[in-house]
Amino acid sequence: MHKINQRENLHTSVAHDPYDGRHHGAIHIPIYQTSLFSFDSYERFMQAHADEHQQHVYSRGNNPTVRFLEDKLAELEGAEMSKCFASGMAAISATILSNLQAGDHVVCVDQAYGPTRHFLEHYVSRFQIETTFVDGSSLEAIQAALQPNTKLLYLESPSTMLFQLQDLAACAKLARSRGIVTAIDGTWATPVFQRPLALGVDLVIHSITKYISGQSDSVGGVVSGSRELVGRIASGEYMLLGGIMSAHTAAQVERCLRTLPLRLERHERSGLKVAEHLCRQPYVLRVNHPGLPSHPQYELAKRQMDGTSGLFSFESAESPETMRAWSDRLRYFKIGVSWGGFESLVTANPVPTGYGAPGARSLVRLHVGLESADDLIRDLDEAWEQTAAEAAAERSEQ
Repeated sequence: MHKINQRENLHTSVAHDPYDGRHHGAIHIPIYQTSLFSFDSYERFMQAHADEHQQHVYSRGNNPTVRFLEDKLAELEGAEMSKCFASGMAAISATILSNLQAGDHVVCVDQAYGPTRHFLEHYVSRFQIETTFVDGSSLEAIQAALQPNTKLLYLESPSTMLFQLQDLAACAKLARSRGIVTAIDGTWATPVFQRPLALGVDLVIHSITKYISGQSDSVGGVVSGSRELVGRIASGEYMLLGGIMSAHTAAQVERCLRTLPLRLERHERSGLKVAEHLCRQPYVLRVNHPGLPSHPQYELAKRQMDGTSGLFSFESAESPETMRAWSDRLRYFKIGVSWGGFESLVTANPVPTGYGAPGARSLVRLHVGLESADDLIRDLDEAWEQTAAEAAAERSEQ
């Protein structure tokens, strides 16, 4: 694996590949749309079987197109090995299962991705595995939750609704002192802005569906780390549960990966501009964006991240119904789940119980895409003016 040295720019890394004569100098890796690979002798067949992670025998295990993407992602992450999956949840569930057995205990941050929480609460619990959910912003809370049978500390930093961070170096040090594996969902920052392995975390997971793909046309996941830990996932959960990435998806993602640093720079710039504008709006109580000095963990964000992406949320004293009516009037923000693509998105929901600023009733999450930030700001303002005018008219009729 070729690692990025300190002098090598990320833009160069994603754009440059060493010459590979196996593919006749093709600029893009060919799509190996095949289920199996044949051999000219039984001896070579048996040799390949003995080293299936390095040789190509069956595409459920090792496809050349998928392997190329895995090596590229490992390079960006600073990992010994990466393994790509059919979805982010396939990567998450395989990582969790690989590190647990009956009788084990997990500590997980309480703001983790909803399906991850559901998997821990309602799926692995069927196999006598217990999970304690804790405030990830408090190292003391994490430490207090550890038990003698704790085998996994699961992090998500930043989280993707309220954008809470964990001190990754401190968490990794604590876990390592107890012989506990650390895994993190690092999707929000991508390897461009955050490299948890360098801070001591054992395994890093990304939903490829989000920024790494960036086009809202592919679904995938990846886990990266040491050859020992990722190799165990590859031999076990990857091969046995079968949540593999297809060659065609890998080729799509490889193409998009070339522009990842460039796109993230745009998302960061526009996201901050829109977030700063919202801080000054009367219907906004608090903006949750780790790139803003008002964020309670702003200094930690600066210390462990090199930048910020375009996903953030804000809290409002207005009702969810009002904020959904406002969402309906937006022109450039589409209403939809997920994020990380070229398009801007919005969702509006009640503030989760126990969270939010005093008086907050609604939590609005925005993904700022690649459109003009000025156009997006104008869109937000015009939609609010219409919503406020309609509310005032309704009050005057009462």
